[in-house]
Amino acid sequence: MIKNKIAIGSFFITLCFSCQYFEKKVPSEKELLEQQMKEINWKEVDEYPSVVDCEKLTDKELQKQCFFDFLTTTIQEKLAVDTLSNLFPQLDTIEVKVTVLPNAMLQFEPQFPKDSVAYDTIKIDSILHARLVDFPKVNPAIKRGIPVKTQFVLPVIIKQE
Repeated sequence: MIKNKIAIGSFFITLCFSCQYFEKKVPSEKELLEQQMKEINWKEVDEYPSVVDCEKLTDKELQKQCFFDFLTTTIQEKLAVDTLSNLFPQLDTIEVKVTVLPNAMLQFEPQFPKDSVAYDTIKIDSILHARLVDFPKVNPAIKRGIPVKTQFVLPVIIKQE
């Protein structure tokens, strides 16, 4: 009988103190979303863009380096067919801004110094766009399970001696 009274008494005490758990304010969806948005590092992606040959690598940094090496080599091969080095002998390296869109499309944009008057930037841009077609399939970068746009600048060697 005493055991029953102790059990009932401890039950009521537990019940009274547990009511504090119900009084806590539950954050709204908006507050939770804002908190999540602050925690996300928007400067980094979970998975870098990739091509089929690089996806078999398991190390993230090796996969990233494989992708950049693949892009640089492919761009150099496509531009080697043209006469960029003949038209612009002073041009040995060009920086190309590569944009990988969420739909896996690629955009290429040559980057020139602000004061570049030594060569025809419009002509170089048109040669780049003419040569950098039929590019192998590139899988876009992934951020929290969603394909995202990424941009980076690659130095591409035009003149090899």
